[in-house]
Amino acid sequence: MTQRPETGDPMPDVALETPEGGSVKPSDFRGRKLVLFFYPKDDTPGCTTENKDFSALAGEFEKADVALLGVSKDPPKKHEKFTAKHGLVAPLASDAETNGLSDALGIWAEKKLYGRTYVGMERTTYLLDANGTIARVWRKVKVKGHAEEVLAAAKAL
Repeated sequence: MTQRPETGDPMPDVALETPEGGSVKPSDFRGRKLVLFFYPKDDTPGCTTENKDFSALAGEFEKADVALLGVSKDPPKKHEKFTAKHGLVAPLASDAETNGLSDALGIWAEKKLYGRTYVGMERTTYLLDANGTIARVWRKVKVKGHAEEVLAAAKAL
């Protein structure tokens, strides 16, 4: 199992694919704070709510000079449909199938649901400072109120 980076550690700088076909890395945001929120799957109830909540607060994050980036293993085309369907404004990126950023963070991990074991994304959020250092980590996130909590922590940073 990968050693999970914690508060005070640098964020691994692994490229993610954008829905437009480009790539983005955490280092692209140096000079401003960044919220990286990892979620399991587009168009599932909890993930849709989480993305809508971050999108609803996107203007507040922008005012606080905080960039947002939602990440899952879903392909870029699926992100495009998900964004259009729900009117999302928080940008999304696709993590690589193998050896992606979620693997480097140790959050693409074994999970259990209804007695079944499988590998999936642990809902996790990282707040990075302007230097790309992890300022705060939320693990096994509960969606309700999460975006507001992250916004408050980002403003306080």
